[in-house]
Amino acid sequence: MSANSKWTEADVPDQSGRIAIVTGSNTGLGYETARVLAARGAHVVIAVRNLDKGRQAVDRITAAVPKADLKLQQLDVGSLDSVRTGADEIRAAYPRIDLLINNAGVMYPPKQTTVDGFELQFGTNHLGAFALTGLLLDHLLPVDGSRVVAVASIAHNIQAGIHFDDLQWERSYNRVAAYGQSKLSNLLFTYELQRRLAAKNEPTIAVAAHPGVSDTELTRHIPGAGLPGVSRVTSLLVNSAVKGALATLRAATDPGVRGGQYYGPDGFRELRGYPELVTSSKQSHDEELQRRLWAVSEELTGVTFPV
Repeated sequence: MSANSKWTEADVPDQSGRIAIVTGSNTGLGYETARVLAARGAHVVIAVRNLDKGRQAVDRITAAVPKADLKLQQLDVGSLDSVRTGADEIRAAYPRIDLLINNAGVMYPPKQTTVDGFELQFGTNHLGAFALTGLLLDHLLPVDGSRVVAVASIAHNIQAGIHFDDLQWERSYNRVAAYGQSKLSNLLFTYELQRRLAAKNEPTIAVAAHPGVSDTELTRHIPGAGLPGVSRVTSLLVNSAVKGALATLRAATDPGVRGGQYYGPDGFRELRGYPELVTSSKQSHDEELQRRLWAVSEELTGVTFPV
């Protein structure tokens, strides 16, 4: 690490020869993650819903990193058909994958459903990532040092459990609680996946990271976010997208990372700072809850795993 013992972009090791899939990498944390991986020599698949925005991201990264080795891939994690099509195309193009970074997500939108009828945050943030991971996992399993990285959130603490009796929030919608449920799901999924990988002695590991509170496009639905002066105050309290992406980058690339670990900022209440090993909520480690969510997710997506 750097001289002040803070893990920074400079600590990302050489990624030459590695294949990295980064969802939602046209903006914010995903963009910064893809940029740094490309700068360190990885071949990065820019997996995005909107191809026009994806092309703009490719152009920006290439301008900053002329040697960047990038491929644009359409993949909307809010659509299971798009996930399946994108996964098929990725599998055909890459016989091996080193990194799958499930970064794409939505936060606090007004009540909406995905094209498959799932509450937008649960369908996008959890079910889409679950399905994509299951469809690509057999291309990671043979690769030493391969990793599945979930971008979670401190908001997972909002929820003490999963509302299995109303997963789609049809009775009463609370967008903050729904977001918290989707982020708790990310961690429950990660820990269950890691346990299954370890049980079969697979070389792939599953890890998670959260950015604290970062100043990105994701926060556009937070009440008051667009008011004059709010963004200036916010910038003093939260991480930039560049710093927010460091936790993901550490989880994805630090040689010392172990399966099932969770990284986040080292500052006050993990709101901002440099990445370190942190602890998630008690409920995120509930093995019965993990197994039940896994079974329900398989049923809803129609995707099963090779572990």
